[in-house]
Amino acid sequence: MTKNLILIVFLFITGLAQAQTNFEKGMNKAFELWQANKTDEAENMFERIANAEPKEWLPNYYIAQINSLKSWTEKDATVIKAQLDKAQQHIDAAMLKSENNTELLVMQAQVFTNWVAFDGMTYGMKYGAKIAELYDKATALDPTNPRAALGKAEWAMGSAKYFGKDTAPYCKDIEASIELFNTFKPESQLHPNWGKERAVAVAKDCKA
Repeated sequence: MTKNLILIVFLFITGLAQAQTNFEKGMNKAFELWQANKTDEAENMFERIANAEPKEWLPNYYIAQINSLKSWTEKDATVIKAQLDKAQQHIDAAMLKSENNTELLVMQAQVFTNWVAFDGMTYGMKYGAKIAELYDKATALDPTNPRAALGKAEWAMGSAKYFGKDTAPYCKDIEASIELFNTFKPESQLHPNWGKERAVAVAKDCKA
């Protein structure tokens, strides 16, 4: 009986380790494709992982991020809407798996910002306050998260610029986010760790 129990436990643990290994292998392969500018292939890989690992929020997160990034360079309104709708679908899915997640709040703010950038007249009023609220919530949940700090500062800076106000006070917040990037340690190699290059570029613009 004891031997059988030990065997069952061993097989269970081995199975968990194997599942985790497969997840990590798949995610790393998707990252490799993305880094090689094979964005569509990377997105497809993340989708397969999301279907195979229904409890993991990271694949949904990266599908949302890919579609958010795509929309910045897309000119066709129909394509942009399809991309941002897909991003929203995966953010919603990820939020069901991981509540009060700072990274997901930041990504939601990013996607709303994509809508505002696409059509400010239509979506500025709809999402402007929500974006600010998301960054407030994200920074309150995790004051050490550099992407939340950067996003909050950049949104405030953009709003100030739009209304003809001085943006200089927010440059200090950008600098502060760089300090957070310098000390930030992601939960794993698979977790979000982007944004420092953007923060450095914005800080340089502040000094120009």
